[in-house]
Amino acid sequence: MADDFTQQVRQAAQAALRGQRPDPEQAALWLEPQGLDQLAALLEAGSLLRRAHQGDEVEFCAIVNARSGRCSEDCAFCAQSAHYKTQAEVYPLLGAGEIVARGRAAAAAGARRFGIVTSGRGCAQGQALDDICRAVERLRQEGRVSPCASLGLLAPEQARRLADAGLVRYHHNLEAAPSFYPKICSTHSLEERVRTVRNAREAGLEICCGGIVGLGESLAQRVELAAAIAALEPDSLPLNFLNPIPGTPLEHLPLLTPLQALAAVAVFRMFVPRAHLRTCGGRLQVLGRLSPLMYLAGSSATMVGDYLTTQGRQASEDLEDLRALGLRPAAAVAAS
Repeated sequence: MADDFTQQVRQAAQAALRGQRPDPEQAALWLEPQGLDQLAALLEAGSLLRRAHQGDEVEFCAIVNARSGRCSEDCAFCAQSAHYKTQAEVYPLLGAGEIVARGRAAAAAGARRFGIVTSGRGCAQGQALDDICRAVERLRQEGRVSPCASLGLLAPEQARRLADAGLVRYHHNLEAAPSFYPKICSTHSLEERVRTVRNAREAGLEICCGGIVGLGESLAQRVELAAAIAALEPDSLPLNFLNPIPGTPLEHLPLLTPLQALAAVAVFRMFVPRAHLRTCGGRLQVLGRLSPLMYLAGSSATMVGDYLTTQGRQASEDLEDLRALGLRPAAAVAAS
C-alpha cells in the first residue's frame, strides 16, 4: 500500500486533471522529498500531467539578450542591475537585422519560439520600439519561429503596438511570492508586474509568466508563488532556479539540490497543469546530469542555447535527452 505522501501526491495529480489546485500546506511538504520513493511519486504525478496536456512533445525556445546591462531596477538576483558590480556585458539595443538573424539561428537549432529580451524597467519607446516591432514583423513574415518578447513593464498602448506588429507572446515574470517580493525588489512593485501581464493579455497576446525558486524564500512562499502565477492563467510558466551571480545580493545563497528542483517542477505543474512548464535559468547548474529528469517531473518545454548573462546548453544535447526518454521536439514552425 502506498504511504501517505504518495497517496496525497497521486490524489493531487488526479485533482489537477479536473482543474483543482493542491492544498498549499500539503504542497509545501512535497517540496522537500525525503528519499527516492517520495521523489518517484512526484515524478509520476508530473509525468501524468505533462502527458495529459502536452503528450510526448517538448517545446524548445531561445532568446536574444537584445539590450544588456545598466538596468535601473534593483532585483536582487540580476547581474544586469546598475545597482551591483558584476561582469555582465553592457551594450545598447541590437539592430532589427541582427535580432532577425538571431531568430533564424534559433529556428535552425530547433527552437519553436524566440524571445527578444531587453534590460531596463519598462518597454522601449520611440525608435527602439520601432526597431523591435520591425524585427517582429520580419520574423512573422519569414515564418520560421514564433516571436516573443520580454521588455519590462508594459503599458496598454505598447502592448497593442507589439500585437499589431505580429508579436505572439509576452513574457513577464512575477519572480517571487507576494509576501517575499519586497525582499527581492524595491524599485517597482509586484502589482506593476501583474498589471503588465494583464495589459499584454488584454492586447491579445499570449502570456509567459513564471518566477525563480531558491531566492531564500520559505517552502510556503514557494507554493505561494505557484498559486499567484496560477491565478494569472499563463500559457507558459518559465521556472527558473537561482544561479547566484557574484556581485549581487544573493551571491551567498546555495544552489537548490536536484531533488528540491525536481520537486518544484512537479508542484508548479500541479498548480498550472495545462500550461507549458518551461525549465529555464539555472537548470544546468542545479540539475546537472539529472537534467533529463525534469521532463519526468512535468516539464514540457525548455530554453536552449545561452541565457541572458550565463551560458546554456547546445540544442543537440537536449535533443539527445529527449530521444533517450522517448520524447520528441515540437516542430519549429511559427503560427501564421
